[in-house]
Amino acid sequence: MGQGGGSPAQPLHGLTVIEIGHSVAGPYVGQVCADLGATVIKVENPRGGDDARSWGPPFWENSSAVFQTLNRNKFSVALDLKSVEDCATLAGLAGQADVVIQNMRPGLVEALEIGADTLRALNPALIYCNLGAFGNVGPLRNHTGYDPLVQAFSGIMSVTGEAGRPPVRVGPSIIDMGSGLWCVVGILAALVRRAQTGEGCTVDTSLYETGVAWMNIPLANSMASGRDAGRSGSETPMLVPYRAFHASDRYLVIAAGNDNLFRRLCEVVGRPEWATDDRFRTNAERVANRSELNALIEAEIGTRTADAWTDALSAVGVPCAPLQSATEVIAHPQTDALGMLQPTPDGTMQLVASPLRFDGERPQVRWAAPALGADNDRVPDLVAAKATRTTEGASR
Repeated sequence: MGQGGGSPAQPLHGLTVIEIGHSVAGPYVGQVCADLGATVIKVENPRGGDDARSWGPPFWENSSAVFQTLNRNKFSVALDLKSVEDCATLAGLAGQADVVIQNMRPGLVEALEIGADTLRALNPALIYCNLGAFGNVGPLRNHTGYDPLVQAFSGIMSVTGEAGRPPVRVGPSIIDMGSGLWCVVGILAALVRRAQTGEGCTVDTSLYETGVAWMNIPLANSMASGRDAGRSGSETPMLVPYRAFHASDRYLVIAAGNDNLFRRLCEVVGRPEWATDDRFRTNAERVANRSELNALIEAEIGTRTADAWTDALSAVGVPCAPLQSATEVIAHPQTDALGMLQPTPDGTMQLVASPLRFDGERPQVRWAAPALGADNDRVPDLVAAKATRTTEGASR
């Protein structure tokens, strides 16, 4: 396993990862590994590369902003996987690699003879990660899938949005990126096992498995109650008050999740009697009288600005936060203080950083996403020069 490369923020330094990935899910696995210091070789079709390169506007440096943020700190090798020679090149790379990630359509890597069984036979220490749509067993195993399809099919859309209105998807690609994170968890666990046994492993997950896993609480509630949860907007079904209320200028989320916090909320809004009202004394009673209580709170919150309520509620420890837009998040001093936006070395772009720190040090954006096939001539170096990997890209 990696020895850190002299930097605590690059704990995967020394590992070689082959990413046969496209769109969001597979590249997100590679992005996390690359941010953590692994050498990630992105294998792309020479005819246009990853589809996400063209997912714009907006564009940065001739690639979409989506592609740039998912593919920084990587190397690009263009290989035609319909070519026997190029598949042999890929097999050669995998023979010296630590990890292979793939999110190709079902059955394709096996048909091309670059699947887990083939490549692990060449390299028994290899960790091979399959990221599918619906998993490799069951009636839907050969179906393709995308984030919004699986948000619908896993039930996430059934609990997202407001009752009586059309379904909506969660804005960020939580299925794609969540599946990517489960891949990283599986890969890291397999690396620990390999360090103990010397043996590689095949790691499998899918978009659908991730969607079902994210639905763990709604599914548990449905199994316990025998009823569908339904959509509840910004609200949490089991807690009241726990939702967005409209202040005089914008929305404010208030999460008074227990009786003590509710009592403090009542005092701040000038309605201490609510805390002893038989309809609202306990959370169970507040849930039963949800609509009535929410209307009372909304009327009070609407009398002042979100900032004024945030100051007053925070002063007594009631959790709350105003709804921020993307541009407000970018400009907020907390975002800046954490260093969550990092410029590329040439200063042309600013990307969202990894949400991890190691001994206080955050993984850095070392270089922007590569041009298609930019590293074809460097393939031998990429798999051989492990000792110098932390300095790779300084001249990119």
